[in-house]
Amino acid sequence: MAKKIPGKEEFEETLRYYGEMMKKWGVQLKLGTRVESNDLILGEYDEVILATGVNPRVPKIKGIGHPKVLLYTDVLKKDAEVGKKVAVIGAGGIGFDVSEFLLQDPSKVSAGLDKKEYFKKWGVDPTQARPGGLVEKIEEEEPFRSIYLCQRKTTKLGIGLGKTTGWAHRLSLKKDGVQMLAGVEYREINDQGLVIIQNGEEKTLEVDHVIICSGQTSKRNLFPELEEAGVKVHLVGGANEARELDAKTAIKEATLLALKI
Repeated sequence: MAKKIPGKEEFEETLRYYGEMMKKWGVQLKLGTRVESNDLILGEYDEVILATGVNPRVPKIKGIGHPKVLLYTDVLKKDAEVGKKVAVIGAGGIGFDVSEFLLQDPSKVSAGLDKKEYFKKWGVDPTQARPGGLVEKIEEEEPFRSIYLCQRKTTKLGIGLGKTTGWAHRLSLKKDGVQMLAGVEYREINDQGLVIIQNGEEKTLEVDHVIICSGQTSKRNLFPELEEAGVKVHLVGGANEARELDAKTAIKEATLLALKI
């Protein structure tokens, strides 16, 4: 899913690299296979590593089952059709990434891959004809979608993003007209959209879809049964800790475990 986010296309190369390493070291891949605890218990493996990842966390909001509601996995993994007006619930890394994805016109090449598009978006003059290498005026384009990015916390949106890149993500979304709402209480999702209370005032965000990006929970249902059966089992990545999960953390955990065993 990460490789679909504008600016994160390099994850395509990460996957390609690991695919080649699988071939090089003769790792046996069994795809499209659901594993039950008994399969692992009866397999008599010396070690079992659960890298089963996460599930999207679904908040308790009235109307959460409404057809307008989509999980971030529906958008990024299942290519769900999304309307032009959107409310994103959750302003962590996933909420920012999903907003970036939804702002990208699918008919255009990402500005992260096309230098001309990047220069045009940020007003860079590659000829260096003007002071600072900037054009006199940026050509503003209508955002592909209208987005509200919402969070319960009253703190600044995106405060938990990376120190060196967080400011760029915030600037990028603001440039594309994303309305960032903090201190939001979610009342209901209905035919009109998302009903919220902010600063004591109730209002309805009239949107086509509400995208849930409110965190994740560890997918570790196999762990208790394996542990009870005496299997030497380990958790890495999202299965170990869903909060503040990123690829760097997951890869580091897995590498250290592999060196240990």
